[in-house]
Amino acid sequence: MRVPGRIDVLGVGIDPVDLDGLLARVGDLVRADSRATVAYANVHVLNVAARDEGLRAFLTGADLVYCDGGGVVLGARLLGETLPERMTGADWIWALAALAAARGWRIFWLGGEPGVAAEAARRLAARHPGLAIATEHGFVADEAAVVAAINAFAADIVLVGMGTPLQERWVARNRAALTAPVVWVTGATADFVSGKVDRGPAWLHQRQEWLARLLVDPRRLWRRYLVGNTVFLARVARARLRL
Repeated sequence: MRVPGRIDVLGVGIDPVDLDGLLARVGDLVRADSRATVAYANVHVLNVAARDEGLRAFLTGADLVYCDGGGVVLGARLLGETLPERMTGADWIWALAALAAARGWRIFWLGGEPGVAAEAARRLAARHPGLAIATEHGFVADEAAVVAAINAFAADIVLVGMGTPLQERWVARNRAALTAPVVWVTGATADFVSGKVDRGPAWLHQRQEWLARLLVDPRRLWRRYLVGNTVFLARVARARLRL
């Protein structure tokens, strides 16, 4: 089902928002208090969605889906569409923290290895005093206990970072039980903010995030980027021919 206003990239609808528009939309969702879900789309997510019906359904049902990769911007352009920019979590998280501190929003950050989200939260709070933020790592087996802790904290925004498609599946299972106005999947954002993972040279990750990450961790990421990017561009080429 095509959602009005979204740009279709290989069967996944993406909202054409820039950073200001992303934060404004999130603010609207917090104020609406209607249990919204926010997701992102990059090449890896779109490749997984091609073979994972549950992930496709999650993205289609999300209230906001934004572009998280330059490859998706390129893919949209080749298909005759326009996405304004790509926004990774490591870029928008600081602006979100500033907004949350100013407006009194409470953030609960779930995911990552033990201590990672906590360190990321500490760094955010150090820069933005007054930020109300709590954390839990992503290896807690008792999901009901985590949901209860999040609800007890009275979170306005829940950030869930477990990697695709684990984080989307976790949210799909637990969204109805979470009382927070916004639940937002965030990938590896906590790893970058905490300093656990190096983003690579700034001049490179600002232009080619995938290449910077590949240089930092080639053993783990070579298949995702070298094979995945090739598969994605081949899929875009086939879709363009069908157009």
